[in-house]
Amino acid sequence: MTTGRRLPDFPWDSLADHAAKARTHPGGVVDLSIGTPVDPVPDLVREALASVSDEPGYPTTHGTPALREAVVGSMARRYGVDGLDPTAVLPTIGSKELVAWLPTLLGLGPGDVVAIPALAYPTYEVGARLAGATPVRLADGEPAPPGTRLVWLNSPSNPTGRVQSAAALAQAVADARAVGAVVASDECYLALSWTATPVSALRPEVSGGSPDGVLAVHSLSKSSSLAGYRAGFVTGDPALVASLLEVRKHAGMIVPRPVQAAMAAALSDDAHVAAQRSRYEARRAVLLPALEAAGFTVDHSEAGLYLWSTRGESAWDTVAWLADRGVLVAPGTFYGPTGDRHVRIALTASDERVAAAVDRLTA
Repeated sequence: MTTGRRLPDFPWDSLADHAAKARTHPGGVVDLSIGTPVDPVPDLVREALASVSDEPGYPTTHGTPALREAVVGSMARRYGVDGLDPTAVLPTIGSKELVAWLPTLLGLGPGDVVAIPALAYPTYEVGARLAGATPVRLADGEPAPPGTRLVWLNSPSNPTGRVQSAAALAQAVADARAVGAVVASDECYLALSWTATPVSALRPEVSGGSPDGVLAVHSLSKSSSLAGYRAGFVTGDPALVASLLEVRKHAGMIVPRPVQAAMAAALSDDAHVAAQRSRYEARRAVLLPALEAAGFTVDHSEAGLYLWSTRGESAWDTVAWLADRGVLVAPGTFYGPTGDRHVRIALTASDERVAAAVDRLTA
């Protein structure tokens, strides 16, 4: 009960009335709120999952050598991050559980500060509060205050789709190191770039050529449509990863063996990632101009799965306006006080549902 009182209300519960309204539309709801993948899981991934379905023994917390090598290979091929140590790779049960528990796993507690972006994935704040630490929102370019033990970076951003330059990320890493804080870079949308090219915090131009104090957090949910598999990983500073591994072994935080095989297959194949990216790009190409034609301004949104959109009014007024048209979106207030005039609109709906949204916006 004490832990529960430290947490904010679950934001999605407050959307229930608007969801109910959107569902009454004669053409059915178009749900562009949560951003859950809808496209098929690639065959090669499903085959890999099935191939180890008859292994009754416990999986290893550290992951199979094949999985860790696949991570190293994919980071080099896809993002230009060379020289990763396979032992400094740790599979996670999706990325959200790591985000939520990272401050606790790092030993943070009361009196420690966790710095998060001004507009941020809500679980950054939840993770700080679970540990009893204090979350502090930082404006763009604002250095972490003294007492900060963990700094979250997120480029491309959820919710805004903003891409930070390598120079800006490098400054943020330098500022965090100056106060002795660990940097956790949430890179779950790194594969989905549209008008700007994001970079990993582990690239030498950001990290200064050393992974010391830096962790990169990745998810296969979006790039490989594996949200249902709960497939993610963290990599970077070998000492930090080793520390996380020790705690996770004690806590039984283990990715199931079939999912590890599926992850290795997904990380070893780039064609399906390119195909999935193309699907999202096509949906963006029709939804963005429809929003603009309906009087919205779309800010940032250079990458990732969301269109950060405003009608120049309260976010909740925009949510209601869209719900009247059978379209459900997330208010920007879910992500921080400065999101109070924006909504987050996801690209994760089928082509048919996106087309329905476009028709309703342009009617």
